[in-house]
Amino acid sequence: SNGNIVQLKGISTHNISIYPEYINEKALKQFVDEYKVSIMRLAMYSAFADDVKGYADSDDEHRKELEDYIVNAVDMCNNLGIYCMVDWHILFDYDPNMHTDMAIRFFKNVCPRLAKYDNVIYEICNEPNMNLETQEKVTWDMVKNYANQVIPVIREIKKDSVIIVGTPIWSQDVDIASESPLEYDNIMYTLHFYAASHTDAIRDKLKKALNNNLPIFVTEFGVGHADGNGTIDEEQTEKWLELLNANKISHIIWNLSNKDETSSIIAANCNKYYDFTDDDLSPCGKYMKSIIGRE
Repeated sequence: SNGNIVQLKGISTHNISIYPEYINEKALKQFVDEYKVSIMRLAMYSAFADDVKGYADSDDEHRKELEDYIVNAVDMCNNLGIYCMVDWHILFDYDPNMHTDMAIRFFKNVCPRLAKYDNVIYEICNEPNMNLETQEKVTWDMVKNYANQVIPVIREIKKDSVIIVGTPIWSQDVDIASESPLEYDNIMYTLHFYAASHTDAIRDKLKKALNNNLPIFVTEFGVGHADGNGTIDEEQTEKWLELLNANKISHIIWNLSNKDETSSIIAANCNKYYDFTDDDLSPCGKYMKSIIGRE
């Protein structure tokens, strides 16, 4: 707000319908004080995932629970002086236009409740991707059609909040978005990467987008493979971090859970939700501490 360059570094939750307990005051305080986190991302899945219904395919009771969870989490982050990203996490519903009505309903419900906070960033479509059966890919024009319906809903309530828009495919085509950006102020665009799977070709997309002056926020990245598993690739991760830090690009690591996969930052055998020691962290979690803590 003062015109200063800010680079945020933080952690994304996993599906908050499955792993809600990790967002609590004690854990968040440790993330801020010890890990130097400056933003938390709340991944609210919009549709069915891992045998759990998302916002769009739930009943009204669960939708209200998710909305309350978001508001409470934003308040906790605000009290700690950090940002909070509200993530409409499309994934299995590969095209954001599939649930535009529910996205509008969600933002109409939560934005008035969050209007008093200045620490909220809205992410309106996590990873537009493709129909795995037909191989039909979501295009940037399809994303823009969705964004042009949802952004005004947020803007009507919060005129100057930062809104982040996902890009095809799985939020990698920032180069395409840079050739035809949306016509709103305070809009950023998402690039996601998983270091063991996404290397020079995706970095080249980022460089092209930056050359076209597109504002980028890496709202999700992993140090392993794109499926969230596999080996940690420190060499490729460090190449990514060098590029991001050189351009002051904010980035958020996936994910805050003890799910038995490489990308989880909590060890699978740890059942704690706060007061974590290094022994409670996975190899990804230990690496995460060094990534976020760097000046």
